Amino acid sequence: VQLQAYGGGLVQPGGSLRLSCAASGVTLASTYIGWFRQAPGNEREFVANINGNGIIKYYKDSVKGRFTISRDSAKKTVYLQMNSLKPEDTADYYCAAARNIDGDARDPHQYEFWGQGTQVTVSS
Repeated sequence: VQLQAYGGGLVQPGGSLRLSCAASGVTLASTYIGWFRQAPGNEREFVANINGNGIIKYYKDSVKGRFTISRDSAKKTVYLQMNSLKPEDTADYYCAAARNIDGDARDPHQYEFWGQGTQVTVSS
């Protein structure tokens, strides 16, 4: 299983970015994909996830209404559209995959496979 996250960059407050997570070696229809982020000095935290059928989605409270997780099964890619970005969204963003969730789907320990991070900086 390989996950490749990309799409990060520098954006001004109020701007938008779309992160992509390209997955190989997994079947998205039977896999949870989550986005997490980690700012310097902070623990890795949950941002959003989407279940295998693409219907169930969870979001961190502070990103609800601003971020949208979606997927394109044909392209085996999961997206995180981030709008109205704030400086506190600055972090390295990671995508992760879980074949089974036994507990809280927002818990990073539930995820077996991780991609490399993509850096998001929100600054004027």
